[in-house]
Amino acid sequence: MKNRSALYLVFILSFSMLALWGCPKKAEVTAAPEQKEAPAPAPAPQEEAKPEVAPAPAPAKEEVKEGAAAAVEGPQPVYFDFDKSFIRDDAKPVMKANAEWLKAHPKVKIRIEGNCDERGTKEYNQALGQRRAASAKKYLTDMGIAASRISLISYGKEKPICTESNETCWQKNRRDDFVVSD
Repeated sequence: MKNRSALYLVFILSFSMLALWGCPKKAEVTAAPEQKEAPAPAPAPQEEAKPEVAPAPAPAKEEVKEGAAAAVEGPQPVYFDFDKSFIRDDAKPVMKANAEWLKAHPKVKIRIEGNCDERGTKEYNQALGQRRAASAKKYLTDMGIAASRISLISYGKEKPICTESNETCWQKNRRDDFVVSD
């Protein structure tokens, strides 16, 4: 009788451990996109600057041209931390700009391509790239972009931009690319 009870106990414990081991891990939750804020009040007029201190107007025009070029180019890539799939704080302005671009082009569909650096197995990086793409899609849909306009694909570590084995290069490869598709 004791042997039978011990056998049942071992069976139940073993089954419980296998069941818990096979349960999915807790999913990473991305931060919700920031809500639109009221525009900041216009800065107070400044005193006239001395001619030798006044900024040259040429850089301002160049910045406007760069901004216009980015708007024409379409959505820009976002970058991720090592082994992470949440949208970083420094990527949120890029994601907002991507959402605004998509709102301005309502008939355009995009494909979010998740990418990883060379570290890790092929299978792991495929899954990580998919989580990164899904995180970007969730951010865009939270900003009001229809999910039907967004498709996902993970390239894992198969499409590196940089092939050197250092942190600077790896950072460039941990990204989501936004490709206009038809």
